[in-house]
Amino acid sequence: MKDYQGKTAVITGAGSGFGLEVARIAASRGMKLVLCDVQQDALDRAAQEFAAHPVLARRVDVAKADQMEALAAAVKERFGAPHFVFNNAGVGSGGLIWENSLNDWDWVLGVNLMGVVHGVRLFTPMMLEAAQADPSWQGHIVNTSSMAGMLNPPNMGVYNVSKHAVVSLSETLYQDLSLVTDQVKCSVLCPFFVPTGITQSHRNRPDDLRGSKPTRSQLISQAQTDKAVSSGKLSAANVARMVFDAMDEDRFYIFSHPQALQGVQTRLEDVMQGRNPTDPFKDRPDIGAGLRKALREA
Repeated sequence: MKDYQGKTAVITGAGSGFGLEVARIAASRGMKLVLCDVQQDALDRAAQEFAAHPVLARRVDVAKADQMEALAAAVKERFGAPHFVFNNAGVGSGGLIWENSLNDWDWVLGVNLMGVVHGVRLFTPMMLEAAQADPSWQGHIVNTSSMAGMLNPPNMGVYNVSKHAVVSLSETLYQDLSLVTDQVKCSVLCPFFVPTGITQSHRNRPDDLRGSKPTRSQLISQAQTDKAVSSGKLSAANVARMVFDAMDEDRFYIFSHPQALQGVQTRLEDVMQGRNPTDPFKDRPDIGAGLRKALREA
């Protein structure tokens, strides 16, 4: 997909981070914008920024099926089938995996996984219908996962599970699309540590899914993630450009930090050789020792 002028982009999590930067590139390429976010003030600022473009802005909790269904109906009525769907909204949560509450699981899987599920189940049929009606029609779906969807870093299990599921969903979507069309493609975005608002995503956590007082492991995870994300060298704008490069090149995997793939290779070698999972801190034993000490303190 290389021609964007006059086409429609649906972007979830559009009020900040990757979503906002992708919207900026989409606007610069002449696309009509459908902006979705659960945070109303951020959504309002984004809508105002793109006021000169055809824009449909809606406050949407992507975890809610009825809200996503209403969004899809509004998009179809206003613009028809979207050409680009960026299932990007996401939240973060860490801690030792047995310490995550049911509310933690419902919140993280609801946004990170079911948000993508809803985007795929609602917009893919619309895109396929448009492709069938017009042999020249092209579309692309990009789902945001994470390097945590390719690895299993400790002390952030609920997030890992959600992002592995998005990789699996996206790889299956790629294969399923290839069975029925050459006109609709998909990609999966797997960023590493990039400064966005995800480390503060609890600001938008629904009241009915609030957690209890954070455990020691959850506080440690939050501090480590804050530090890692804030020190990231790549910006959200850099990653947004990678998304469009991948669509231009019809490339499925989008890795912001290719050097992190060494860890993926090690994990796959563990699987192929039937060996126990390799210590994720083998190259930085000081970090591993510090984490173990912190978690084992009374």
